[in-house]
Amino acid sequence: MSGRSSSESPAWWRSQAQAHPPVDLKTDQPHSARMYDYYLGGKDNFPADRAAAEQALASFPNARTASHANRAFLARTTRHLAGEVGIRQFLDIGTGIPTSPNLHEVAQSVASDARVVYADNDPIVLSHARALLTSTAQGATAYLDVDLRDPQRILAAPELRSTLDLTQPVALSVLAIMHFIPDADDPHGLLSQLLDGLPPGSYLTLSHATADLDEGMERLAASYRASGIPAQQRTHAEILTFFDGLDLLDPGLQFVHRWRPDPDAPPTVTDAEVSFYGAVARKS
Repeated sequence: MSGRSSSESPAWWRSQAQAHPPVDLKTDQPHSARMYDYYLGGKDNFPADRAAAEQALASFPNARTASHANRAFLARTTRHLAGEVGIRQFLDIGTGIPTSPNLHEVAQSVASDARVVYADNDPIVLSHARALLTSTAQGATAYLDVDLRDPQRILAAPELRSTLDLTQPVALSVLAIMHFIPDADDPHGLLSQLLDGLPPGSYLTLSHATADLDEGMERLAASYRASGIPAQQRTHAEILTFFDGLDLLDPGLQFVHRWRPDPDAPPTVTDAEVSFYGAVARKS
């Protein structure tokens, strides 16, 4: 799967429709991806999502600020990895509803031959996946309909194997997703399995919600749980353990707006308003 424009490969789209028959999107129930879309000012959300998001905003009014800071972190880290580091392969898990610029747009704006695989298990993300498959002619994109809780299926997927060369370094992104994996689901074990499948010289980019500076983030997590969405904020020390065995890039685990900020973008938000930690680390 490579070099596909938005108007190409109709046979591929028919095969996807057959492989994934219409499903109930459960628009009467809130969903984390659609709530995140609402925070970002998107239009791919429904009344149940907006109601739950407004309840969450009542608990943590800075959810919109945090979401935008996290998207900016995605852009900066991807530019760094594709540019200064020279990474040409990316695996983005927990993709969410496409929001431009998507990861492949950022990577391919730096290196037109960058290859990107997206993975998510949300039917509404699959319904928007065409936006994620508009690659440059030199590069490639692919989409996996798969759950983060099944790392071996991700690594063995034919779409991934035909798009990425797992003998060469890969940048793994798990942005704003691990706080939806409670301790009972062994988030560290899941992440370790994914990293074990990638060669030395690969990178991990991770961001995660915290209540270290604002207890409103814990109230927000509680509001998600009350809506049937697993959520668990973690401390700096707890989030740092996701990088065990890896070499952190400077400046280490920071609030995301403080990770190598653009020089022409002076900070206009506080750490407490962002309440997301993020870092990039290398697998030796």
